[in-house]
Amino acid sequence: MNLGQQKFKSFILERVKEGEQDNAEALLTESFQKLDERSFDQEYLKTFMPQMKNLLKPEHVSEIEAIMKEFGAKFSR
Repeated sequence: MNLGQQKFKSFILERVKEGEQDNAEALLTESFQKLDERSFDQEYLKTFMPQMKNLLKPEHVSEIEAIMKEFGAKFSR
């Protein structure tokens, strides 16, 4: 995991519901692995986003959703 991924992971984990940190960490680990393998794409993002949103505290959903949409735009080309 590179420094950027570590920072993003910490950022997300601060916004996750109590008791869901392990699930969020597993999901992030999977996504970072897909990025490293170059298999992270729009199709994966369509499954990742709903799973992650379910783990977030309600007050942070729109914030993270906006970040993920911006990030996902890189994979729509």
